[in-house]
Amino acid sequence: MIAATRLQTMGSAPARSLLTFAAGILIAAGLFLAAQGGWIYAKAALAQVLLERAFADSVISGAPVKPWSWADTWPVARIEVPRLGVSAIALKGASGQALAFGPGHLDNTPQAGEEGTAVYAAHRDTHFTFLKDIHVNDRIRITRRDGRTFIFRVSRMAVARWDEAEIDPDARGVHLVLATCFPFDAVTSGPLRYLVYADLEETMAK
Repeated sequence: MIAATRLQTMGSAPARSLLTFAAGILIAAGLFLAAQGGWIYAKAALAQVLLERAFADSVISGAPVKPWSWADTWPVARIEVPRLGVSAIALKGASGQALAFGPGHLDNTPQAGEEGTAVYAAHRDTHFTFLKDIHVNDRIRITRRDGRTFIFRVSRMAVARWDEAEIDPDARGVHLVLATCFPFDAVTSGPLRYLVYADLEETMAK
């Protein structure tokens, strides 16, 4: 009986060591993934600080100001939703590099406040996370780099495939669309987009 107990104990020691090793690997992997995810948010937050500075300088100077020397884009607008207390600086274009640091203004759409539909896109897990909390009749304030500010009122939200979205850049009137990937809790990209439609309500004095 004693011998059998000793054998059982000896046999369980390697198993415990293996479990401890495996647990250590899992914990390390979890910490790595958490740090990687945290870096994405930290990078986005830091970029917005630099973009705010560049945007403020562009409003004063009236000329495009790059947020850092190697950037291939520059701030073109500030997007704000007063009810939610959120704000983000939007960049020219919607390239992968631009979207890594902030919302992008699609080049083939007019500036906010001009005739047609201005479109801004951003990632669902950083700068446009707040879109899931937007309500109909919310106000969206867009301040362009020329200092002009326009207030839009949200008319509706919709989910559509990226190639089936009802967005007309040349539509009559002055409109705005904020777009991001959908669903918000997905971990991989897909064809669906969440679209927030708004119409011009007020043009504020410069």
